[in-house]
Formats: sequence, C-alpha cells, structure tokens
Amino acid sequence: MRRKSLPDSSLPSPSSRGGAAGESDKQDLLLLSTAIANGEDLAPFVRKAFVSGRPDSLLHSLRHCVRSKESEIEDLCRAHYQEFISAVDELRSLLSDADTLKSSLSEANSRLQSVGVPLIASLDAYLEASSVARNLASALSSARNCVHLLDLCDRANEHFASDNLYRALRAVDSLERDFLLPDAVPSAGLRRMLQRQIPAFRAHVERRISKDFSDWMVQIRIVSRNLGQMAIGRASASRQREEELRVKQRQAEEQSRLSLRDCAYSLDEEDDADDPLSGAGALDLTPLYRAFHIYQTLGLKDRFRQYYFENRNLQLTSDFQVSSMTPFLESHQTFFAQIAGFFIVEDRVFRTGGGLITRVEVDALWDTAVTKMASVLEDQFSRMQTASHLLLIKDYVSLLSVTLRHYGYTVDPLLDTSDIIPAFPYVAPFSSTVPDCCRIVRSFIEDSVSFLSYGGQLDFYAFVKKYLDRLLSEVLDGAFLRLVESKSLGVSQAMQVAANMAVLERACEFFLRHAGQLSGIPLRIAERARREFALKKSRDAIEELLLSLLRGKVDDFMLLTDGIVWMGEDPPQNGNEYANEVIIYLETLVSTAQQILPAQVLCRVIYGVLSHISEKIVGLFLSDLVKRFNGNAVAGIDTDVKLFESFAENQSQLFSEFVESRTNDLKQALGEARQVVNLLASNHPENFLNPVIREKSYNKLDYKKVVAISEKLRDSSDRLFGTFGTRSAKQNPKKKSLDALIKRLKDVS
Repeated sequence: MRRKSLPDSSLPSPSSRGGAAGESDKQDLLLLSTAIANGEDLAPFVRKAFVSGRPDSLLHSLRHCVRSKESEIEDLCRAHYQEFISAVDELRSLLSDADTLKSSLSEANSRLQSVGVPLIASLDAYLEASSVARNLASALSSARNCVHLLDLCDRANEHFASDNLYRALRAVDSLERDFLLPDAVPSAGLRRMLQRQIPAFRAHVERRISKDFSDWMVQIRIVSRNLGQMAIGRASASRQREEELRVKQRQAEEQSRLSLRDCAYSLDEEDDADDPLSGAGALDLTPLYRAFHIYQTLGLKDRFRQYYFENRNLQLTSDFQVSSMTPFLESHQTFFAQIAGFFIVEDRVFRTGGGLITRVEVDALWDTAVTKMASVLEDQFSRMQTASHLLLIKDYVSLLSVTLRHYGYTVDPLLDTSDIIPAFPYVAPFSSTVPDCCRIVRSFIEDSVSFLSYGGQLDFYAFVKKYLDRLLSEVLDGAFLRLVESKSLGVSQAMQVAANMAVLERACEFFLRHAGQLSGIPLRIAERARREFALKKSRDAIEELLLSLLRGKVDDFMLLTDGIVWMGEDPPQNGNEYANEVIIYLETLVSTAQQILPAQVLCRVIYGVLSHISEKIVGLFLSDLVKRFNGNAVAGIDTDVKLFESFAENQSQLFSEFVESRTNDLKQALGEARQVVNLLASNHPENFLNPVIREKSYNKLDYKKVVAISEKLRDSSDRLFGTFGTRSAKQNPKKKSLDALIKRLKDVS
C-alpha cells in the first residue's frame, strides 16, 4: 500500500504569506479540486497560472490535490482490509479444490479415451459405408432414369418413323413432364439437350402433318368435283325417276277409268341411296381429322381451325374463276359440280369434324358462293344469244339447287339468280327493213327459178341473175335513193339506214349463192359471177347524207369561234371553247354509232368529219372577220388541233382490228390544219420554199392560202405605238423569215 507523503519542508508556510494571497490560493485550490473531481478541462487553470506568472502556485495546488486523494485511498483500504484478507483465503481454498477436480477429470478422460477409440473407428467405417451406399443408390436411380429417358426417346423416334405422330407426341409429353424438372436428370447437359430437342421435334411433327394436310387440300378439289358430279347426276336421275313415276301413275289411272273397275296397282321404286358419300372410299377425311387431332395435341387447335377456314375460302374463290378460253356452255357443268362438291364436303366436315368448322363459317362460305354465282350467271347470261343454251344452264342450276337443298343449304337466293333475264330477244344492229327486203328478194328468186324452170329449160341461171341484178340496182337501190333525196332523215335515221346498207351488202352475196343453188349450178360459178355492190349508189348517197348532217352539227359548234381572242396577251390554257364542245359531241356520237355502224363505215364518217373540222380551222385564219392574229392565238389553235388529234388516235386504236392501215390513221384528216399551225409556229417559215421540206411537212398547203394567212400574223411588238422609239431595234428573225416567204410566194403567184 502506498504511503502518504509528508509535506515538503522547502515550501513556504501559508502563514508566512500575506492574507490576500492566502485567500486567493484557497479559492484557486477549491476551484481546481472541483474541476478535477468533475473531470473538467484544466487548461484554463494552467493558462491563468502562466498569465499571472505563478505557475508554482498551480503546481502546489496540484500536489495538494494528489495528497488529498492518496489520503482518501489509504482510508478506504484500511476500512476494507479484513474483508480482502478473507477473500484471499477463500480463493486459496478454492484453488486446492480445483486441483483435486482437475486430476479426477484427467483420470476420467483417460478411461473414456481408452474405451471410445474403437467405437470411433467403427463409426468412421459406418459413415464411409453409408456414403458409398448412398452414392450407389443415386447412381442406380440416375441409371434407371436415363434408361427410361432413352426408352421414351427411342419410342418417340419409332412412332415418328412409322408415321404414328400422336403416340410420338405423347412420348415427348412424357419426356417433358418427367425429365425437365430441376432434379429429374442428373446431367445438366442432358437436360439442356432435352430442352432444345423437344420443341424441335414438335416443330418437325407440325411440318410433317402440315405437308399431309396440304396434300389432302390438293386432292380434295378433285374429289369435290367428282362428288359434285355424282350428286348432281343422282339428282338428275331422281328427277327422271319421278317423271317416269308420274307417267306410270297417269297411265294406271287412265287404265283404271277405261276398265270400269277398280284395278290395284303399285309403283315400285328402286332403293338407291341419294347420298354420293354413301359409297366406300368416296370421301376420305382421315388426313384432315388426323391433322386436326395432332394440332389439338400440340395445343394449336384454334390456329388450325383458322388455317383450314382461310385455305378453304381461298379454294372457293379460285373455283369461281371462269376461263375466258372455254365457252361457259362447255364448262358450266364442271364449274357448278366443283362448287356442289365443295359444300358437300363442308357439310360432312361440319357434322363429323368435332368443331373444326362452325355453322356460322359454313353459312358465310355459302353466302359468298351465292353472291359469286349470281355475278357469274348474270355476266354469262348477258352474253348469250341462244335461248336453248340459256335453258340448258338454268336446268343445271336447278339441279345444283336440289342437290344442295338435300344437305341443308338455303338455295332460294340461287333460284332467284336463275331468273335473271338475259338480253333476249336479240337486238340487231339493223332495222326491220333489212329482213323485209331479204324476204322479198328471196321470194323473187324462188319465184323466178320456179317460173323459168317451167318448160324444161336447164340453163336459166343467167336470166335469174339478170332479173335479180335489175331488182337490186333499179328497184331496191332506187327506193333507197328516193328515201335519201326526201331530206326527211335526221342523224340517227341516216345512221340506221347506213347500218342497213352494210348488212344488205353481205346479203347480196347470199342472194347470188341462193340463186345459183336453186338453179343447180356449182357454188364456184355463182361466186365467179359476183359483181360490185348493186346498192352502191344508195350506200354512197346515205353516207354522204350522214356526213353532211354531221358537218352541219359541227358548223353549229364552230359558231363558238367568235369568242376566240386573236390578239390576246396569253394563249388559252385548255384550248378554245368550240374545240371542247366538238370533242364532247364526237365522243357521244362514236359511242352510239359503234353499236350499229360497221367499223369501215364509221371510220369513213369520222374521217370526213375530221377533214371538215380541219377545213373550218384553216377557214378561221382566212376569214375576213380575222384581220390579224398573234402567236398566242396560234398556240390556242395548236391546242385545239392536239385535242382533235388525241380523239383521232383513240378512234384509230378502236378500228385497228377491222380497217386497213391506209385508212386507219384518222390524224391524216387533220393534216391541213396541223401543217398550217406548224408553219405559223415555226421559227423558219421560209423553209416552206424548200421543195424537200415542203413535200415532207407542208404537202397539204396551198400557196395562196399560205400567203393570205401569213400576212395576218403579227408579232407581239407590232401593236399600236409599239414602234415609237425603236427605230434602231433589231428585226425579229422569225418576222424577217416570214416576210421573205410572203415576198417569194407573191412573186411566184
């Protein structure tokens, strides 16, 4: 224990200090002690001591504090000394007990070690054996799983190779269900192989069954056509049997009335199945249902249903394609048989397909078919000109309706379609005058032959032909000439008479052959005696009358040329008004005339009208009412001529198949107007004087007309007050060339 140190004798006694200093030191000591007891920072006290220059006083205070604390410690130790001695004694006794316990524990551990070593060895051997057993059991389980997995894979391949796709898919489903779990297969690589190959195998199965289904879709079209033909044939046979039964019934009833007694009779009917599908092998839907089942197994049922409906709809659409190379009369049975077979198949699929197609979808296909058939029949009936052909097709449509009604389809719209009225009676391009004249002439020929053959004369054909020619050229031709000269015909009547003349021209050839046939001479001799058209005068007269009437119509429209601005600032954008009106009238005229006039006659008429228009355009430049015109007016006339040329080109394309090439180019009729416009628009009009150029480009122009027209052409600068202040300006080269042309032409004339 630390002793309490004595006070240092070297320090001055407090009593020797002054009273004020002693009080201050006590105060500082108290504060310092309080700070130390509270654990406060002593830095302020140190700083104050050094600032005041009394560090010794601080040191003394600190030492005083130390001594006071040591005294407190000694007092505390004295107070608890006895208790400390007692605790030390107890610890010593506990130490001896601990030594005794330690030795007993060491002996017990030695005995335990001697006994447990063999047991530990046995336990280690047991644990090792258990680990080996577990590894062997795991290996055997993995081997059995692998054997089962390989067996399923082998079965899947065998089923696929034998085309048993459903069982192959079931085997694959077992693989996916049992061996794609995280702990089902010990090998991660084997599991990844299964995850990769199972979808690939299913995709391969889908491609295989899709190919089989596509092959069936190709075959079903042929089968459908055969089924349709069989079904319609059986409907026809059934109808024929019903008619025979009705005949037999009427005969039996008549016999019953004549025999005056009751006669029992019976009508035997053959038991014949009306269903064309009743025959074995008539319709095989196995590939379809097999494909549907496989897609169901793959979980793609809705996709296959949609795929089936879309492909059947496309097949139905292709069945309505009517070939333009084969007459409909020859192909209509195949056409309707294909459609009948299609809906017979769809009815069977709807009834036995397990939801592959619904009634709504079948009805939608049927509605589409009725609409298409109505359109086809309406188009074909509008083209038919023979009533027997029409009735034949209508009869087959009725058989189609009877056949499909048997399968539950609503055929009333189809029967309404068969009531379409075609364009009968046939409207001929000629009037009743033609057959009336033909009957008169044919009767005249027959009466002449009968009269001349009386008396045994053999060679009387020359006399028949002579009288026939006189009848045609004098009587009939004279009658038509008087009709033309009566001036009572309008455009439509003149057009009809011109169409009649074209038909009578062909009829005259028949008259000669008919006369030769009745006279008993060979046909080649009758054709050799053919002469020119006997009604040529009246034909030319009626065409001239028609052309004259059309020219008059054109002249009425040409009155609109009074509105042309000959000295305008700008050329008209879309041509002049008269040209547009004339074009509208000509297009209307051609659309009407094409229905009755032969192509040759119509071409000649249009050529004459266009020639008249060309003359009228040239006449505009020569008119006394037109004193002068400028280049803008020429550009407007050029636009007009282009409109007429475009119209001529369109008509030339229509007539190119019927009219020879030398009269086909209707643009030639506008040659004079085109050459005048080209000359006026040319930058070198004096080229007209070159014989080669004139023959090539201006061969329809007359010298005098060129001079008269050229003198009226004025340049834009040649206007009132236009030359003031421009005396020294250079002359326009085109104007200079035009002046030279006018001078040379005047010299020549």
